[in-house]
Amino acid sequence: MARKKRYLTATMADGYCKTIGPTAAPFSHFWRIVARLENGKTEVFWGHANSLKEATGKKVAAGEAARQRGWESFDFEVVELSDH
Repeated sequence: MARKKRYLTATMADGYCKTIGPTAAPFSHFWRIVARLENGKTEVFWGHANSLKEATGKKVAAGEAARQRGWESFDFEVVELSDH
């Protein structure tokens, strides 16, 4: 029997809301990287993960990306997804 599809919502500390779905995937957390570039612009990268451990593991990759791409700095955030 197929899993029931659902909509998931992530609400970040700055008030930004992201809705994911419909999905039957077991996502539990949302992560976001806001990178500040040398030219003053920003880039945003985001994704979802099946666990808090998987989501927080992206912070290591963000540090490596910052060095490779020459970001001045970046913010990394993880929030739990809520089911609707």
